[in-house]
Amino acid sequence: MMTVMLDFHLFAQTAGNLLDAFGVLFILGGVVFSTAAIAITISRGKSLHAVYKTYRQNLARSILIGLEFLVAGDIIRSVAGDLNFDSVIILAIIVLVRSFLGMEFEMEIEGRWPWQRGKK
Repeated sequence: MMTVMLDFHLFAQTAGNLLDAFGVLFILGGVVFSTAAIAITISRGKSLHAVYKTYRQNLARSILIGLEFLVAGDIIRSVAGDLNFDSVIILAIIVLVRSFLGMEFEMEIEGRWPWQRGKK
């Protein structure tokens, strides 16, 4: 029974770390992709404002996806680990920060808050 618990704990830690790695890769890949997209945008003769806006939107998208993976990794490690009041508070803070950042990035990408999706 003890080895099953240790195996599950190891599996959950490994899965959490793997999700963290995916999150970091998405963010880094987004930086590379966004930076490469600047060259295309400039070659099309777009204004500096259009280049800046496209760059920020592409970066925001990749950071948002990367954050999803990072939060998923944190949740898996927290739930699979020893749950105590401190770990629950830390997880709640992580989720709140992620939610706030998600809304901010949604505003950056779409130009409106998430709850305003139906409105133009």
